[in-house]
Amino acid sequence: MEINLSQILSLSVPEKILLVETIWDSIASEKKKGSAYTLSPEQIHILEEEMANYSRNPDEGSSWDEIKKRISKSK
Repeated sequence: MEINLSQILSLSVPEKILLVETIWDSIASEKKKGSAYTLSPEQIHILEEEMANYSRNPDEGSSWDEIKKRISKSK
């Protein structure tokens, strides 16, 4: 299968959104069919570390609202 990146990048924003939604739906349907997503041992280790850090310090970090405000200010 040949994917032409320049064609994808030339799509309008609504067309790109539709393409992404279609791709996402296809991924979701594969998961429902039993396709397994596998993580590498390194990815599992990182996720376990992050969960442990969160368990130790649940109030550390930023809320989604705080992150959105910072992003909006940086524009």
